[in-house]
Amino acid sequence: MSAVIIGNSPALERVLHMVSVVAPTDATVLIQGETGTGKELIAEAIHKSSDRSSGPFVKVNCAAIPAGLLESELFGHERGAFTGAFARVIGRFERANRGTLFLDEIGDLPLELQPKLLRVLQERQFERLGSVATIHTNVRVICATHRNLTEMVRERQLRADLFYRLSVFPITLPPLRERPEDIPLLVRHFAMDYANRMNRPLTAISEEFMTALERQSWPGNVRELQNLIERSVILSTGAVLNGPPPEQTRTTQQDLKSPELSVPVTLEEAERSHILETLQRTEGVVGGRNGAAARLGLPRTTLIAKMRRLGINSPAPLVASAAA
Repeated sequence: MSAVIIGNSPALERVLHMVSVVAPTDATVLIQGETGTGKELIAEAIHKSSDRSSGPFVKVNCAAIPAGLLESELFGHERGAFTGAFARVIGRFERANRGTLFLDEIGDLPLELQPKLLRVLQERQFERLGSVATIHTNVRVICATHRNLTEMVRERQLRADLFYRLSVFPITLPPLRERPEDIPLLVRHFAMDYANRMNRPLTAISEEFMTALERQSWPGNVRELQNLIERSVILSTGAVLNGPPPEQTRTTQQDLKSPELSVPVTLEEAERSHILETLQRTEGVVGGRNGAAARLGLPRTTLIAKMRRLGINSPAPLVASAAA
Protein backbone atom coordinates (compact mmCIF):
# COMPACT_ATOMS: atom_id res chain seq x y z
CA MET A 1 0.00 0.00 0.00
CA SER A 2 0.92 3.63 -0.29
CA ALA A 3 2.99 5.07 2.54
CA VAL A 4 0.43 7.88 2.92
CA ILE A 5 -2.83 7.63 4.85
CA ILE A 6 -5.52 8.93 2.48
CA GLY A 7 -8.97 10.07 3.60
CA ASN A 8 -10.92 12.62 5.59
CA SER A 9 -13.98 10.61 6.63
CA PRO A 10 -15.17 10.81 10.25
CA ALA A 11 -14.34 7.12 10.73
CA LEU A 12 -10.73 7.63 9.63
CA GLU A 13 -10.43 10.89 11.56
CA ARG A 14 -11.36 9.03 14.75
CA VAL A 15 -8.57 6.54 14.13
CA LEU A 16 -6.03 9.29 13.47
CA HIS A 17 -7.08 11.03 16.68
CA MET A 18 -6.40 7.84 18.61
CA VAL A 19 -3.00 7.63 16.92
CA SER A 20 -2.15 11.14 18.07
CA VAL A 21 -3.23 10.31 21.62
CA VAL A 22 -1.26 7.09 22.03
CA ALA A 23 1.84 7.90 19.96
CA PRO A 24 3.67 10.00 22.62
CA THR A 25 3.33 7.16 25.15
CA ASP A 26 5.13 3.84 25.27
CA ALA A 27 1.88 1.85 25.56
CA THR A 28 1.48 -1.40 23.66
CA VAL A 29 -1.02 -0.93 20.83
CA LEU A 30 -3.25 -3.57 19.25
CA ILE A 31 -4.48 -2.64 15.76
CA GLN A 32 -7.46 -4.68 14.60
CA GLY A 33 -9.25 -4.64 11.28
CA GLU A 34 -10.11 -6.57 8.18
CA THR A 35 -7.47 -7.53 5.66
CA GLY A 36 -6.42 -4.59 3.50
CA THR A 37 -7.51 -1.79 5.84
CA GLY A 38 -3.99 -0.42 6.37
CA LYS A 39 -2.92 -1.75 9.75
CA GLU A 40 0.79 -1.45 8.95
CA LEU A 41 0.33 2.17 7.87
CA ILE A 42 -1.23 3.01 11.23
CA ALA A 43 1.60 1.25 13.05
CA GLU A 44 4.14 3.32 11.10
CA ALA A 45 2.20 6.49 11.85
CA ILE A 46 2.33 5.74 15.57
CA HIS A 47 6.08 5.15 15.38
CA LYS A 48 6.78 8.30 13.36
CA SER A 49 4.73 10.42 15.76
CA SER A 50 6.46 9.04 18.85
CA ASP A 51 9.65 9.91 20.68
CA ARG A 52 11.12 6.75 19.13
CA SER A 53 10.82 8.06 15.57
CA SER A 54 14.60 8.32 15.23
CA GLY A 55 14.94 4.67 16.23
CA PRO A 56 14.31 1.58 14.08
CA PHE A 57 10.88 0.39 12.97
CA VAL A 58 11.23 -3.38 12.73
CA LYS A 59 8.47 -5.53 11.22
CA VAL A 60 7.70 -9.20 11.75
CA ASN A 61 4.86 -11.08 10.06
CA CYS A 62 4.07 -13.90 12.48
CA ALA A 63 2.09 -15.76 9.82
CA ALA A 64 4.85 -15.68 7.22
CA ILE A 65 7.59 -17.33 9.29
CA PRO A 66 7.42 -21.07 10.08
CA ALA A 67 6.67 -21.75 13.73
CA GLY A 68 10.00 -23.52 14.21
CA LEU A 69 11.96 -20.47 13.07
CA LEU A 70 9.87 -17.70 14.62
CA GLU A 71 11.48 -17.93 18.06
CA SER A 72 14.92 -17.44 16.52
CA GLU A 73 13.63 -14.54 14.41
CA LEU A 74 12.26 -12.78 17.46
CA PHE A 75 14.94 -13.48 20.05
CA GLY A 76 18.00 -14.51 18.02
CA HIS A 77 20.26 -17.49 18.59
CA GLU A 78 23.86 -18.40 19.39
CA ARG A 79 26.14 -20.41 17.18
CA GLY A 80 25.39 -24.11 17.62
CA ALA A 81 22.00 -23.49 19.24
CA PHE A 82 20.45 -25.92 16.74
CA THR A 83 21.34 -27.75 13.56
CA GLY A 84 22.30 -25.21 10.94
CA ALA A 85 23.05 -22.41 13.42
CA PHE A 86 26.56 -21.65 12.14
CA ALA A 87 26.79 -18.13 13.56
CA ARG A 88 25.21 -15.87 16.14
CA VAL A 89 22.07 -14.16 14.85
CA ILE A 90 20.59 -11.02 16.37
CA GLY A 91 16.82 -11.23 16.77
CA ARG A 92 14.20 -8.64 15.96
CA PHE A 93 13.78 -7.57 19.59
CA GLU A 94 17.46 -6.62 19.75
CA ARG A 95 17.34 -4.89 16.38
CA ALA A 96 14.34 -2.84 17.48
CA ASN A 97 16.04 -1.58 20.66
CA ARG A 98 15.09 2.07 21.32
CA GLY A 99 12.58 1.80 18.51
CA THR A 100 9.36 0.00 17.66
CA LEU A 101 8.68 -3.65 16.90
CA PHE A 102 5.61 -4.28 14.76
CA LEU A 103 4.21 -7.79 15.16
CA ASP A 104 1.80 -8.31 12.28
CA GLU A 105 -0.70 -11.19 12.35
CA ILE A 106 -0.17 -11.66 16.08
CA GLY A 107 -3.09 -14.08 16.10
CA ASP A 108 -0.84 -16.62 14.36
CA LEU A 109 1.76 -16.62 17.14
CA PRO A 110 2.22 -20.26 18.29
CA LEU A 111 1.07 -21.10 21.81
CA GLU A 112 4.55 -22.21 22.86
CA LEU A 113 5.97 -18.74 22.11
CA GLN A 114 3.26 -16.76 23.86
CA PRO A 115 4.79 -17.00 27.39
CA LYS A 116 8.13 -15.74 26.03
CA LEU A 117 6.49 -12.79 24.34
CA LEU A 118 4.57 -12.02 27.52
CA ARG A 119 7.80 -12.00 29.50
CA VAL A 120 9.44 -9.51 27.13
CA LEU A 121 6.42 -7.23 27.29
CA GLN A 122 6.34 -7.30 31.10
CA GLU A 123 10.02 -7.49 32.01
CA ARG A 124 11.76 -6.20 28.88
CA GLN A 125 14.25 -9.02 28.93
CA PHE A 126 14.89 -12.34 27.18
CA GLU A 127 17.60 -14.83 26.24
CA ARG A 128 18.81 -15.82 22.80
CA LEU A 129 18.34 -19.46 21.87
CA GLY A 130 21.34 -21.41 23.14
CA SER A 131 22.36 -18.76 25.67
CA VAL A 132 21.80 -18.21 29.39
CA ALA A 133 22.76 -14.53 29.26
CA THR A 134 19.80 -12.22 29.83
CA ILE A 135 19.42 -9.38 27.35
CA HIS A 136 17.57 -6.22 28.31
CA THR A 137 15.72 -4.33 25.60
CA ASN A 138 13.90 -1.03 25.32
CA VAL A 139 11.26 -1.71 22.69
CA ARG A 140 7.75 -0.47 22.07
CA VAL A 141 5.53 -3.23 20.68
CA ILE A 142 2.66 -2.64 18.25
CA CYS A 143 0.60 -5.64 17.15
CA ALA A 144 -1.94 -6.13 14.41
CA THR A 145 -4.44 -8.81 13.46
CA HIS A 146 -7.55 -9.41 11.39
CA ARG A 147 -8.63 -12.22 13.71
CA ASN A 148 -11.00 -12.09 16.68
CA LEU A 149 -8.60 -12.41 19.61
CA THR A 150 -11.39 -12.54 22.19
CA GLU A 151 -12.75 -15.63 20.47
CA MET A 152 -9.24 -17.09 20.32
CA VAL A 153 -8.95 -16.66 24.10
CA ARG A 154 -12.23 -18.51 24.57
CA GLU A 155 -10.97 -21.31 22.32
CA ARG A 156 -7.65 -21.37 24.23
CA GLN A 157 -5.65 -20.51 21.14
CA LEU A 158 -4.39 -17.34 22.83
CA ARG A 159 -3.37 -16.87 26.46
CA ALA A 160 -5.69 -14.52 28.31
CA ASP A 161 -2.82 -12.80 30.13
CA LEU A 162 -1.06 -12.12 26.83
CA PHE A 163 -4.27 -10.77 25.31
CA TYR A 164 -4.72 -8.31 28.18
CA ARG A 165 -1.09 -7.20 27.83
CA LEU A 166 -1.39 -6.71 24.07
CA SER A 167 -4.66 -4.81 24.17
CA VAL A 168 -3.60 -1.98 26.46
CA PHE A 169 -4.67 0.48 23.75
CA PRO A 170 -6.78 -1.15 21.01
CA ILE A 171 -7.46 0.61 17.72
CA THR A 172 -10.02 -0.82 15.31
CA LEU A 173 -9.71 0.25 11.68
CA PRO A 174 -12.95 0.78 9.77
CA PRO A 175 -13.47 -1.24 6.57
CA LEU A 176 -13.68 0.77 3.37
CA ARG A 177 -17.44 0.20 3.13
CA GLU A 178 -17.81 2.27 6.32
CA ARG A 179 -15.86 5.22 4.87
CA PRO A 180 -17.20 5.50 1.29
CA GLU A 181 -16.48 9.23 1.18
CA ASP A 182 -12.77 8.35 1.10
CA ILE A 183 -13.07 6.28 -2.09
CA PRO A 184 -12.76 9.23 -4.56
CA LEU A 185 -9.65 10.49 -2.73
CA LEU A 186 -8.08 7.02 -2.78
CA VAL A 187 -8.95 6.44 -6.43
CA ARG A 188 -7.39 9.73 -7.53
CA HIS A 189 -4.30 9.12 -5.44
CA PHE A 190 -3.70 5.59 -6.75
CA ALA A 191 -4.57 6.51 -10.34
CA MET A 192 -2.15 9.43 -10.49
CA ASP A 193 0.54 7.46 -8.67
CA TYR A 194 0.39 4.53 -11.11
CA ALA A 195 0.05 6.84 -14.10
CA ASN A 196 3.29 8.58 -13.12
CA ARG A 197 5.08 5.27 -12.61
CA MET A 198 3.91 3.90 -15.97
CA ASN A 199 4.25 7.20 -17.89
CA ARG A 200 0.56 7.14 -18.80
CA PRO A 201 -1.08 10.43 -19.89
CA LEU A 202 -3.93 10.28 -17.38
CA THR A 203 -5.42 13.60 -16.37
CA ALA A 204 -8.91 12.64 -15.13
CA ILE A 205 -11.22 9.82 -14.05
CA SER A 206 -14.59 9.39 -15.72
CA GLU A 207 -17.64 10.15 -13.62
CA GLU A 208 -19.24 6.81 -14.55
CA PHE A 209 -16.19 4.86 -13.45
CA MET A 210 -15.95 6.74 -10.15
CA THR A 211 -19.66 6.22 -9.43
CA ALA A 212 -19.31 2.49 -10.09
CA LEU A 213 -16.34 2.29 -7.70
CA GLU A 214 -18.23 4.13 -4.97
CA ARG A 215 -21.05 1.59 -5.14
CA GLN A 216 -18.85 -1.42 -4.38
CA SER A 217 -18.58 -3.04 -0.94
CA TRP A 218 -14.82 -3.76 -1.32
CA PRO A 219 -14.36 -6.94 0.76
CA GLY A 220 -10.60 -6.60 0.21
CA ASN A 221 -10.76 -2.96 1.38
CA VAL A 222 -8.12 -0.43 0.32
CA ARG A 223 -5.77 -3.12 -0.99
CA GLU A 224 -8.45 -4.46 -3.35
CA LEU A 225 -9.26 -0.96 -4.56
CA GLN A 226 -5.58 -0.23 -5.13
CA ASN A 227 -5.08 -3.41 -7.15
CA LEU A 228 -8.10 -2.65 -9.34
CA ILE A 229 -6.88 0.87 -10.04
CA GLU A 230 -3.43 -0.44 -10.96
CA ARG A 231 -5.01 -2.89 -13.41
CA SER A 232 -7.22 -0.14 -14.85
CA VAL A 233 -4.24 2.15 -15.41
CA ILE A 234 -2.36 -0.65 -17.14
CA LEU A 235 -5.31 -1.13 -19.52
CA SER A 236 -5.90 2.58 -20.08
CA THR A 237 -5.04 4.19 -23.42
CA GLY A 238 -6.34 7.76 -23.13
CA ALA A 239 -6.21 10.73 -20.80
CA VAL A 240 -9.40 9.77 -18.95
CA LEU A 241 -9.45 6.64 -16.79
CA ASN A 242 -12.58 4.68 -17.59
CA GLY A 243 -11.84 1.10 -16.58
CA PRO A 244 -14.35 -1.69 -16.00
CA PRO A 245 -15.79 -1.73 -12.46
CA PRO A 246 -15.57 -4.90 -10.36
CA GLU A 247 -18.96 -6.38 -11.24
CA GLN A 248 -20.77 -8.33 -8.54
CA THR A 249 -22.47 -10.67 -11.03
CA ARG A 250 -20.97 -13.62 -12.87
CA THR A 251 -20.84 -14.14 -16.61
CA THR A 252 -23.64 -16.09 -18.20
CA GLN A 253 -23.42 -19.75 -19.09
CA GLN A 254 -23.89 -18.88 -22.77
CA ASP A 255 -20.86 -16.63 -22.70
CA LEU A 256 -18.78 -19.36 -21.08
CA LYS A 257 -20.15 -22.09 -23.36
CA SER A 258 -20.26 -24.47 -20.38
CA PRO A 259 -23.02 -24.88 -17.78
CA GLU A 260 -20.48 -25.88 -15.15
CA LEU A 261 -18.12 -22.91 -15.39
CA SER A 262 -18.42 -19.59 -13.65
CA VAL A 263 -15.81 -16.86 -13.61
CA PRO A 264 -15.11 -14.95 -10.39
CA VAL A 265 -14.76 -11.28 -11.20
CA THR A 266 -13.88 -9.76 -7.81
CA LEU A 267 -10.45 -10.24 -6.24
CA GLU A 268 -11.95 -12.06 -3.27
CA GLU A 269 -13.90 -14.43 -5.54
CA ALA A 270 -10.79 -15.14 -7.61
CA GLU A 271 -8.77 -15.89 -4.48
CA ARG A 272 -11.49 -18.16 -3.10
CA SER A 273 -11.81 -20.06 -6.38
CA HIS A 274 -8.03 -20.56 -6.65
CA ILE A 275 -7.76 -21.89 -3.10
CA LEU A 276 -10.70 -24.28 -3.61
CA GLU A 277 -9.21 -25.65 -6.82
CA THR A 278 -5.87 -26.22 -5.11
CA LEU A 279 -7.52 -27.96 -2.14
CA GLN A 280 -9.36 -30.26 -4.52
CA ARG A 281 -6.10 -31.21 -6.23
CA THR A 282 -4.47 -31.98 -2.87
CA GLU A 283 -7.58 -33.80 -1.58
CA GLY A 284 -7.91 -31.31 1.25
CA VAL A 285 -4.34 -31.62 2.55
CA VAL A 286 -3.15 -28.16 3.63
CA GLY A 287 0.38 -28.66 5.03
CA GLY A 288 3.40 -30.66 3.97
CA ARG A 289 5.56 -30.64 0.85
CA ASN A 290 2.66 -31.59 -1.41
CA GLY A 291 -0.09 -29.73 0.44
CA ALA A 292 -2.14 -26.80 -0.76
CA ALA A 293 -0.07 -24.25 1.19
CA ALA A 294 3.15 -25.35 -0.53
CA ARG A 295 1.49 -25.26 -3.96
CA LEU A 296 0.18 -21.76 -3.30
CA GLY A 297 3.51 -20.57 -1.92
CA LEU A 298 1.99 -19.67 1.46
CA PRO A 299 2.76 -20.62 5.09
CA ARG A 300 0.24 -23.16 6.35
CA THR A 301 -1.10 -20.78 9.02
CA THR A 302 -1.62 -18.02 6.45
CA LEU A 303 -3.60 -20.34 4.17
CA ILE A 304 -5.77 -21.51 7.08
CA ALA A 305 -6.45 -17.88 8.04
CA LYS A 306 -7.42 -17.08 4.44
CA MET A 307 -9.74 -20.09 4.33
CA ARG A 308 -11.47 -18.94 7.50
CA ARG A 309 -11.86 -15.41 6.16
CA LEU A 310 -13.26 -16.66 2.85
CA GLY A 311 -15.56 -19.20 4.49
CA ILE A 312 -13.85 -22.19 2.91
CA ASN A 313 -14.38 -25.62 4.39
CA SER A 314 -11.72 -28.04 3.21
CA PRO A 315 -13.02 -31.16 1.42
CA ALA A 316 -10.86 -33.13 3.87
CA PRO A 317 -9.57 -32.42 7.42
CA LEU A 318 -6.96 -29.64 7.72
CA VAL A 319 -4.03 -31.99 8.18
CA ALA A 320 -0.43 -31.98 7.11
CA SER A 321 0.81 -34.40 4.50
CA ALA A 322 2.42 -37.58 5.75
CA ALA A 323 5.52 -36.53 3.83
CA ALA A 324 5.86 -33.34 5.90
